[in-house]
Amino acid sequence: MFRKFRELHGNDDADDICWLAPSALMNPALPAKVVERALADDVMRARGEFLSEWRADIQSFIAREVIEAATVSGRFELPPVPGISSYVGFCDPSGGSSDSMTLAVAHFDRTTKCSILDLIRERRAPFSPDHVVQEFAALLKNYGVRKVTGDRYAGEWPRERFRAHGIEYEPAKQNKSDIYLAFLPALNSARAELLDNGILSRQLIGLERRGARGGRDVVDHTPGARDDVANAVCGALVLAASARPPLHISDKAMARARERPTGGVRWPSREPKRLF
Repeated sequence: MFRKFRELHGNDDADDICWLAPSALMNPALPAKVVERALADDVMRARGEFLSEWRADIQSFIAREVIEAATVSGRFELPPVPGISSYVGFCDPSGGSSDSMTLAVAHFDRTTKCSILDLIRERRAPFSPDHVVQEFAALLKNYGVRKVTGDRYAGEWPRERFRAHGIEYEPAKQNKSDIYLAFLPALNSARAELLDNGILSRQLIGLERRGARGGRDVVDHTPGARDDVANAVCGALVLAASARPPLHISDKAMARARERPTGGVRWPSREPKRLF
């Protein structure tokens, strides 16, 4: 597309017309708030989508200032709080020979509408996978979490080992790149709180966005770098934001339901109605 643009744009002798303009000019009916919201969520993607700006093949994914603004200084871990039922866990498994195995726990605060990171654990190789799973399972139970989500490409062993320690392991519905892309709008709009963790900050800053075929973006670490901690943290925060809170019925509503008489209730007839 860029090659075609360079060939046609400004070329009066070309047979085809090449018009480069922002979406608001080409479609005056487009609401300005749509563009503004897109820029707030993901400025790089919005510039290409709505402002007709060409993007480089490789770009930094998250600005350092954004990560620093979301980091709560001096907060290294949050203990489990009784009454919070929205804790979720995300795990990036490893076989123990090369990559780290990481776990993150987060929850969603319905008052502030914010995903909050509570805990990070990283076990660097070499280690015994079963011992780390046992440790992570105990941490999850401490937060009342009985199901952990994780990398769907890790094979069957995480599911088997977590099940042996009383935790259900569920493969993530999104791949790593999609999780990062889903996490960015919350980070840019101050709807996520990060722990004060140097490894997490460095890994998030080191993420790169690469353009792929079909206009799809791919987010990953730079060659030779790692993102095990970032993967678990972003997975947990995205999961916390999307998790539905459990249905809560107040004692007052239950009392009213018990007092309401049930006799004489007329249920709709199941017989088909005659239309003619």
